[in-house]
Amino acid sequence: MSQHLLGQLRDELDVLDAKHLIRRRRTVETPSAPALRVDGRDLLAFCSNDYLGLAAHPAIIAALQEGASLYGVGSGASHLISGHSRAHAVLEERLAEFMSPYMEHARALYFCTGYMANLAVITALAGKDAAVFSEALNHASLIDGVRLSRAAVKVFPHRDYAALEQMLQESNANTKVVVTDSVFSMDGNIADLPALLALCERHDAWLMVDDAHGFGVLGTNGRGVLEHFNLRSPNLVYMGTLGKAAGVGGAFVAAHTTVIEWLVQKARPYIYTTAAPPALAHALLTSLDIISGAEGQQRRNNLQQLIASFRQGLRLPSWELMPSDTAIQPVVIGDNAVMLQVAANLLEQGIWVGAIRPPTVPAGSARLRITLSASHTREQVTQLVHALNELEAASNEAAKDEATSNGLAEAP
Repeated sequence: MSQHLLGQLRDELDVLDAKHLIRRRRTVETPSAPALRVDGRDLLAFCSNDYLGLAAHPAIIAALQEGASLYGVGSGASHLISGHSRAHAVLEERLAEFMSPYMEHARALYFCTGYMANLAVITALAGKDAAVFSEALNHASLIDGVRLSRAAVKVFPHRDYAALEQMLQESNANTKVVVTDSVFSMDGNIADLPALLALCERHDAWLMVDDAHGFGVLGTNGRGVLEHFNLRSPNLVYMGTLGKAAGVGGAFVAAHTTVIEWLVQKARPYIYTTAAPPALAHALLTSLDIISGAEGQQRRNNLQQLIASFRQGLRLPSWELMPSDTAIQPVVIGDNAVMLQVAANLLEQGIWVGAIRPPTVPAGSARLRITLSASHTREQVTQLVHALNELEAASNEAAKDEATSNGLAEAP
């Protein structure tokens, strides 16, 4: 390989490193849980999306083992060849039934990942003659789906529905698709879905909702943001992730049966890929049982109590705890280097949190992305709160000392 080409990559990596933007992987040696063994160390983790604590649930593990015994390990082919297992079919039927209170003539389609599901929906619904209206803070998978669709694209500011309405009014596209996250993954706030749906119905547009961080968590029965707002409309196309609150893997799209049939016929990320292992679909049946039952309700209630305890305990005059009622609780620090140092200090105390920097978030808004799980204890959350309060206070004192030494402030 050309040393010139390798040199170009090394130079670019050096630039990222200088900006404190290099990402590094850690190796987890134990099942997903608040207490983890990571690179040989015992850590308390607040960075998983396992919101209900189902990823290592004994009943789901047993169901996965049973699924492997029944269906083997791999699917062997794409869904439209020979890879569509009875396990996939039963799961899709259950998901459609589960979402039917908020869908007319509901049908569901199972995908290997949420990323693939988003690419599939947007590219199938919005061709080059369509117009897509995308929320400014949408997930990368939605953004990539919009790019691949070849549709005309308008990006509306975060939760600015007046701007969106003007864009819809000015568009003469025959097909209009509004695309949004439900719970924004880096901010933790929730889109105003009732306002968005009203606009879509008024302007005869599809509303494609990525509920990756809402399915299983929001709503009395865990049916996500549609249950949270009690929404029902044929204009809705709903994507729910099954590797977060559901604890296993993959994703599904639920919509009117005509929409799902269109995806089966036209969605390239569905047609041209090997189907997910049937054992995963079999295990997800047990996940749905837990999510929709009394145990799921108890886990959601516990999660809400932990969120309230976390927010009430923090005292951060110079950092910003973003407004969020969800399991995602971001603390914005601002500077990349300062935020990384705070994350490193937490790690020294045995606490692992997500360290988020640009381009995932805007420049100057580097943050700790803290995620809570129903499996955390009140004591573990209190430990995190105390550590954050102490680090913020120490950071303020260090900033004052630096300002004093530079002659920017008088010494007390």
